[in-house]
Amino acid sequence: MPIPGSGLAKGLAVTLRTMTKRSHTAQYPEVQPELPPRSRGVIGLFEENCTVCMLCARECPDWCIYIDSHKETVPASTPGGRERSRNVLDRFAIDFSLCMYCGICIEVCPFDALFWSPEFEYAETDIHELTHERDKLREWMWTVPAPPALDPRAEEPKEIAAARKAAEKAEAAAAAAAAEAAQAAEAAHASQAQAPENEPPTAPNPEGDA
Repeated sequence: MPIPGSGLAKGLAVTLRTMTKRSHTAQYPEVQPELPPRSRGVIGLFEENCTVCMLCARECPDWCIYIDSHKETVPASTPGGRERSRNVLDRFAIDFSLCMYCGICIEVCPFDALFWSPEFEYAETDIHELTHERDKLREWMWTVPAPPALDPRAEEPKEIAAARKAAEKAEAAAAAAAAEAAQAAEAAHASQAQAPENEPPTAPNPEGDA
């Protein structure tokens, strides 16, 4: 059976312990807080990676992502090829007055076009200003931190491996072309050096002998 007043005593003990500790005041905004690298502040858009697949807008629980696009015809890259159509992004906006920062849009994006930025100072006096268009979302990309380093024993990303192999192939082709050019230059120089030895002897000049 609990002793009467034990709960009150425990509460007073916590109060006394807290009163003896020195208080710490965060001097915000003069001193910015140290946020963890995966903080959810605002969403940045890397427009070049967006293919207007609409997955982010469809999966958003708050329907706060607005996307407009149109189709353009791309001419064939090879003779006799077919023309293709592609989606061109006209508008990409996020209404942060509705966003609940769940991160679903970033998770479902298959082309890495959306990223979290730790920036959180974008309060506005007008609620309409909280709808950030694609130009504003592009500016937030400059505040996105670099991704954390992979484990030393982790497998190399496919994108980096493909880029490295392409660079090595290009370097090998350039080295082979330079070696062929050097061999051709040496052969031309050798042929020029051997040309005087193979020339027939000149006939004596009778006028000079006389």
